[in-house]
Amino acid sequence: MRLLVFGGTFNPVHLGHLIMAEEVREEFGYDRVLFVPAARSPFKDGSEDPGPDHRLEMLSLACANNPAFAIDARELGRGGASFTIDTIRALVAEGEIEPRPGLLVGDDLVSGLPGWREFDALKRETLIIVARRGGSPGEAPLDPAYRQATNRIIPLSSSEIRFLAAKGSSIRYLVPDSVRAYILDKRLYGTR
Repeated sequence: MRLLVFGGTFNPVHLGHLIMAEEVREEFGYDRVLFVPAARSPFKDGSEDPGPDHRLEMLSLACANNPAFAIDARELGRGGASFTIDTIRALVAEGEIEPRPGLLVGDDLVSGLPGWREFDALKRETLIIVARRGGSPGEAPLDPAYRQATNRIIPLSSSEIRFLAAKGSSIRYLVPDSVRAYILDKRLYGTR
């Protein structure tokens, strides 16, 4: 199976994540996008995190209607800081995917990629696909480990959605309806 791995905190997952994942999957011919929610990002402070169970449930709701989307919760079970190289190696060792899966990252992360754990190994063991996110994009370097996606730019961020929810503004049409209902029902992110 040709698998595109998409990791992140997904706090919360939003339509920008889903549209980007679907467009990149289609552009590069992957069979499935595997969303891998991080227990804790080594690059984020987690102060607005409602907890891994809530983030996993929102991601499950968001992916429910797309048979090409799947979720792997191993990093949540592992706990602590999540490192992509560990997850990639575990997935390949299990034999369910091709030996060199795609790794989907936003262009906002490109400049920090060399600081990721075992980055040289990550470049060898995956094809890094750089999706357009907007803001301050970082072009994919001229390196055979990278490919630049041509996906549409959806100017959304999880931090913006948390901010809007906390101040009582609508997040309708920014997240799937099921995720919005969950956020409101569980009063996540300071919603009233």
